Amino acid sequence: MSVISGSKSMEDNSFETLIASYISDNVGISDHFISDNLAEHLKTNLMALNKKKLLQPAGTGNAGKLAHNAAVRSDSIYWLDRKHNDKYENEFLDQIDDFIKYLNRSCFAGITDYEFHYSLYETGSFYTKHLDQFSNNPGRKYSMISYLNADWKESDGGQLKIYQSYNDKKITPTQGKTVFFKSNELQHEVLITNEKRMSITGWLKSGG
Repeated sequence: MSVISGSKSMEDNSFETLIASYISDNVGISDHFISDNLAEHLKTNLMALNKKKLLQPAGTGNAGKLAHNAAVRSDSIYWLDRKHNDKYENEFLDQIDDFIKYLNRSCFAGITDYEFHYSLYETGSFYTKHLDQFSNNPGRKYSMISYLNADWKESDGGQLKIYQSYNDKKITPTQGKTVFFKSNELQHEVLITNEKRMSITGWLKSGG
């Protein structure tokens, strides 16, 4: 991969930060991928959906192999969809569209689709060690997680632990931060959270 050069807008700078750090260490991190203003609106949406009991228990697997096991993961989710006509969700998806264009242009990634959902971890929740790509469907190419947690402290837990042969990482889920990595390469887990933990999690896809 190679990163394009030249003048960049603030958005392009956050895109390039994410890609350049991925190239450097197989885990891309941009601390300000989404603005505080957008993060706050998305968090408000998520909490409203939760109050209306519209979030569903998250499962593992896909299609006929979908399973729910609270000993493996205990978060709840709500899928984003432009058909919801939510201004702020669509603003987030617009940014993902722009990022995909940038990624495909600069890195020839061949991404053609994506899927994202809100994710809510209540106190005491976790997700054990796993890969994001399904064994029966290689469509997920890159995993992306954008966090919505203001004033998050180390003692709040809920870190994303990514396993690498040379340097395991623990990433604190602070507001605005986005993490980016190959879905079929890096095992990872969400450590037990001591506070309500919110994010938008998704995958960039190719090949249908």
